[in-house]
Amino acid sequence: MAKSPKKVKIRTYNVGFGDCFLLSFDYGGGSERHVLIDFGSTGLPEGVPATRMMDIANQIKERTKGKLHAVVATHRHKDHISGFETKKGGKGTGDVIRSLKPNLVVQPWTEDPDLDPKATGPKAKMKSSKKKIAGKLKRMGTDTTKQITALNYMNGIAQQMLNTRNLSKAVMGELSFLGETNLANRSAVDNLMTMAKNSYVHCGSKSGLEGVLPGVTVHVLGPPTVEQTDTIKKQRSSDPDQFWQFQAKAIGSDEAVAEHKQILFPKYVEAQDNKFPIRARWLRYHSRTMRGEQLLQIVRMLDQQMNNTSVILIFQVGKTLLLFPGDAQIENWQFALDQKKYQSLLRNVNLYKVGHHGSRNATPMDLWKHFDNRSKKKGPARLKSLMSTMAGKHGHDHSKTEVPRSTLVHALESETDFFTTQQLDHKHDHKDFFEDTELTF
Repeated sequence: MAKSPKKVKIRTYNVGFGDCFLLSFDYGGGSERHVLIDFGSTGLPEGVPATRMMDIANQIKERTKGKLHAVVATHRHKDHISGFETKKGGKGTGDVIRSLKPNLVVQPWTEDPDLDPKATGPKAKMKSSKKKIAGKLKRMGTDTTKQITALNYMNGIAQQMLNTRNLSKAVMGELSFLGETNLANRSAVDNLMTMAKNSYVHCGSKSGLEGVLPGVTVHVLGPPTVEQTDTIKKQRSSDPDQFWQFQAKAIGSDEAVAEHKQILFPKYVEAQDNKFPIRARWLRYHSRTMRGEQLLQIVRMLDQQMNNTSVILIFQVGKTLLLFPGDAQIENWQFALDQKKYQSLLRNVNLYKVGHHGSRNATPMDLWKHFDNRSKKKGPARLKSLMSTMAGKHGHDHSKTEVPRSTLVHALESETDFFTTQQLDHKHDHKDFFEDTELTF
């Protein structure tokens, strides 16, 4: 096998609202290495058979000739990992992927099952006494530990969203969609954790992918650790929409809840339903009193928190750079965007997997401006962009939150060689459920 690949073929599968990309690195002589990035959906296009996810799993098996070298699960949302779910008797789509015996599974550092709930970063690999590590964590203070502890409450609160009653059909529809993406996806999570060796990554860490992809350099730009984003948090402390701070207060640990009890949980709420945790009592109270918009706001915040644990990867072969950022939003991006070494890489990106299905806050303008290969003129050097999405599932035109966002789509169409899975929806037989994009190194 050659020391480095000659070309790569990126297969974009139409999973409706979700992501599924298969990268096949061709080393010549029939030798290939395959990496699957995400496999999930929360809704298929109209008319698509219910068996489509299994169709895709079997097609991945066929394309890889029964051998997958690595899996990247960018984050835990259902629209990115539901395809890894297993079923009794080995009849799940995740069972098919597991049968391909990947050598490595890459996930964000927050998914490490051995991680302390109060950790502010991945497990320390350096040789250091427990006393020294404990001292370091203590010096970091309580604010950052509360923010990571908040992640442990996300799935439970999301489950409460799906148990609400007496809400309008429109509100309930969005609650169900946003809430279900935050559920634990237990069988998928367990499958990812056990199907191969796991690499839990953060900005600047090694991915482990070089071990299965000779000649390919993989840069990890995200997610950052809480330690890495500490400076940014201080700079944005007065911003009411600042991500980490706002989340800790809204859905954080019991200590964080206690600090704001008088504001968020008045006595007439606190006294009700004492069999439920105080966070759940508040949600149930607002559910019963038709305060649907406030419920939606909580779930939207939950959605953003998980998106900001997304893995961001750049695959580099020679001068060719492929950017896959999962659903990373601005708070995830900012640390990498402030680093000169990553700025130079981003300027030369040749292919961009559009973040978060084309939402308005996952392709920050600071990122967009870095892409030097954008051009209104077509040519071989023009930036290529791939987007997996489904209109009408999330957001609203009137509030300019529709996904995909029309202004972003227009920019992608005018300045990149743009492909969206929605182009496959127009084929009435629905037999074509993927598109191949090829780059030569």
